[in-house]
Amino acid sequence: PKVAKTNLSTAEEYSAPEVNLPADIDWQMLDKSKFFFLGAALFSGVSSTLYPVVVLKTRQQVSQTRVSCMKTAYSILRHEGFRGLYRGFGTSLMGTIPARALYMTALEVTKSNVGTATIRLGLPEPTAAAIANAAAGLSAAMASQLVWTPIDVVSQRLMVQSNRSSNPSNPNMSPCKYHGGIDAFRKILRTDGLRGLYRGFGISILTYAPSNAAWWASYSVAQRLLWGGISCYFYKKEEESRKNMGSSGGSGGIFRPDSKTVVAVQGVSAAMAGGVSAIITMPLDTIKTRLQVLDGEENGCRRPLTIGQTVRNLVREGGWTACYRGVGPRWASMSMSATTMITTYEFLKRLSAKNQENLT
Repeated sequence: PKVAKTNLSTAEEYSAPEVNLPADIDWQMLDKSKFFFLGAALFSGVSSTLYPVVVLKTRQQVSQTRVSCMKTAYSILRHEGFRGLYRGFGTSLMGTIPARALYMTALEVTKSNVGTATIRLGLPEPTAAAIANAAAGLSAAMASQLVWTPIDVVSQRLMVQSNRSSNPSNPNMSPCKYHGGIDAFRKILRTDGLRGLYRGFGISILTYAPSNAAWWASYSVAQRLLWGGISCYFYKKEEESRKNMGSSGGSGGIFRPDSKTVVAVQGVSAAMAGGVSAIITMPLDTIKTRLQVLDGEENGCRRPLTIGQTVRNLVREGGWTACYRGVGPRWASMSMSATTMITTYEFLKRLSAKNQENLT
């Protein structure tokens, strides 16, 4: 198997030690049935853990006034109970499984093909890896939105439908009362047609496609930087050991990190990439959420809001900073989600590999 190595020359006298990482697992090495079955189970668990944070973020985004995350959470728990933090979860979970399957397929196929193509073009391996990861993130986000947008519209409508005491009324909120995901699906389809279920699809692509491309590219770069730092640390430690022993020459050794170190580096890299992506794309996500949840009124008829109307409403309600309502929960959600997702994803790939004995 291929072994990823990070070489960093930090002195003329010695060559820096190599960081010998576990073999990378590409699409051809995976047992597909195990990959999708285990993936559905693992990512369903991750989604259920992080779902309350998504509810808080969505409530803040549609609110006409700035309310802190803690007050929003307290209000939900007080007036709706713990179940209020899981409104729309069943619908979201049903959509997560096919959307994740589509996402993972597009991600791995694109990364494998683009990675091979960029290496053949003669690009340096770090550059080729960043390009392959960015292209994979872009295609995976676009593919998964075909399934995820209708699920997102329905689940978000259910998230913001609540006791008025815990979620003050927004005049643009749909007056429809939904009794579960299926009822919401039918009513949206009857009122707005298929277009209603794909409301905000364009801006979802504009939000998630660049965000995923930036995330996967940043993740690749962050990992290399962290392993480079570990390589430097290991080199200095080795150099001090040589000085203490009176040695005066030789080459650097090979550092083989244990599984805990590998997981820690992956988790920190994912959190760094997730936090940056969350802040950059927050205004687009706020606009997308409002487009999917709120309506406007024209000549006595309720109509979907346009992007222009949504932006004007946000600026009127709280200036440009209103676009960043819910940034705290979203930043936390994306960082935690990125960390758990990537560690779960790498674990999933190892569990699903055809030849387990060749992974070390």
